[in-house]
Amino acid sequence: MIQDLKNTIARCEATLLQDALGAAALTVILMAGLHLPALV
Repeated sequence: MIQDLKNTIARCEATLLQDALGAAALTVILMAGLHLPALV
């Protein structure tokens, strides 16, 4: 089972990085949106 996980991660390493960057961008947008009313 561990070998299966390693194989899966090795095959989709580029998309995992893109997914992590996308999640980080969405988090930044969410935090900015939540703090925006305090700035206005």
